[in-house]
Amino acid sequence: MIRIAVPTNRPENVINYLNALTGLGARGEAGRNFDPSGFDGLLLPGGCDIAPSRYGQEKTAEGTVDDELDAIQFAALERFLAAGKPVFGICRGHQLLNVAFGGTLIQHLAGAEHHTGLPGGGDNAHGATIEQGSYLQPIYGDACRVNSSHHQGVDRLGEGLRAVMRAEDGTVEAMEHDSLPVWSVQWHPERMCFAHRREDTADGSLVIRFFLEQCLQQKRG
Repeated sequence: MIRIAVPTNRPENVINYLNALTGLGARGEAGRNFDPSGFDGLLLPGGCDIAPSRYGQEKTAEGTVDDELDAIQFAALERFLAAGKPVFGICRGHQLLNVAFGGTLIQHLAGAEHHTGLPGGGDNAHGATIEQGSYLQPIYGDACRVNSSHHQGVDRLGEGLRAVMRAEDGTVEAMEHDSLPVWSVQWHPERMCFAHRREDTADGSLVIRFFLEQCLQQKRG
């Protein structure tokens, strides 16, 4: 069985990710410290804002930061990258990857109302276009609809990262690395599949399955 590390200081916040992995036949484990040798991949989950000091800026936008969570996840990413293991970032994880590779974030999107969660609760949804030749294009085609629950976004891309999906307003919705097994999405595929499947978005399980397939291929050598 594929084992996926999900670094967090609050395991109760990553239940949806663990359930989605289970639904695809993998085993996700939440925790603070992981030895990459015991896992097949790293999933960086969604959550609060990354401290702007991590990308050389003063905090200018409202939003909770968690220095402990930053430390846990940046350290986990460093270890898994060094081990050459596949990494998949979701929402906060997507932004964390960009920062880790030297990029910056937009602390509050100009069109944040199109991306934040709905006033009554739940995720927003919008369309997005996909780059030809990207990892997402064989999965979802040239465009699809995704959910959305964030107020920040990728600004200057980190070294080696390529934007491969964008919302109508230009917000970077997915990235891939040009040489490392690293992929990310700004949306929440774990809330677009199985018990959380939505009729107004694509099936999120497909991109998580892609990540697990990359982990399996590497495991088999």
